[in-house]
Amino acid sequence: MSTLVTGGAGYIGSHMVLNLAEAGEEVIVADNLTTGFAWALHPSAFFGQGDIADEAFLDRLITEHQIKSVIHFAGSIAVAESMADPLKYYLNNTANSRTLIERAVRGGVENFIFSSTAAVYGASQGDLVDENAPLNPLSPYGASKLMTEWMLRDAAAAHGLRYAALRYFNVAGADPKVRTGQSNASAMPLIKVAVQAALGLRGHIEIFGEDYPTPDGTGVRDYIHVTDLVNAHSSALTYLRDGGASFVANCGYGHGFSVNEVLCSVERVSGKKLDIRHGLRRAGDPGRLVANPARIKTLVDWQPIYDDLDTIVAHALAWEERLASTRRNILSGKY
Repeated sequence: MSTLVTGGAGYIGSHMVLNLAEAGEEVIVADNLTTGFAWALHPSAFFGQGDIADEAFLDRLITEHQIKSVIHFAGSIAVAESMADPLKYYLNNTANSRTLIERAVRGGVENFIFSSTAAVYGASQGDLVDENAPLNPLSPYGASKLMTEWMLRDAAAAHGLRYAALRYFNVAGADPKVRTGQSNASAMPLIKVAVQAALGLRGHIEIFGEDYPTPDGTGVRDYIHVTDLVNAHSSALTYLRDGGASFVANCGYGHGFSVNEVLCSVERVSGKKLDIRHGLRRAGDPGRLVANPARIKTLVDWQPIYDDLDTIVAHALAWEERLASTRRNILSGKY
């Protein structure tokens, strides 16, 4: 029985493929390589290049590889872009997920893990956000993910599909062994951008908003290491395979860091002074968003091992250094 990982050549997906492959799983990857890279895949994984909007492509993978579990990462993830181009997000994240869910149900898939987001909550109403908080997304990105959660809920009720919708807070870092990381040049997560600035790959870094109701005025987020995140998926998959009921859960550490604190960590770890500039708030950004992770820890016995901001930054920095070195070698003709 195989596991299908959509978006498996991307940032989080490639870490998930590593996790499953190292556990001896048969892994099937579906990715259209819009933002992913085939070279990031574990060599034991079967790679099918295609789009999850393609029903025939999905049917072929599910049937030929006897897929019983799906872990769904494929989609668009930038809040700011979703504000400017909402229909792209309702297509890539909602309509295409609907196609995937339908083909999974028709193909006899039993377990489905969905890459959701804390953006479904909107602005935080308290210190920690739990899964019972009001769902009021501030962006089409958050809304598109919430719609997919609803589709999974209804499909599970109608067809017996078991699912987990994992609401990520801010994913960061890279594989501790520096085998994969965030490789998309256009990706704009704070820690990636900041370590690039520390390495001289960007001229400066901009803070978007310093008038939030937070201790230093900058936005506060719960940063979770990507390896801890995929370990949560692995634990959730085991739970579902063992007959566990469908669930929704936050994936975070339960404490947050402000933008200023993150930039201080990058300067501390890299030993470089950043050129920090100051801008206005971006539409769709809440001031504070920190998880209550009690449910995921209790339900699937997940325990994070990289809950340290400097460690997250160090792993992200090591990955950017490797990417930069690889690019230099290619340009110099070494390979």
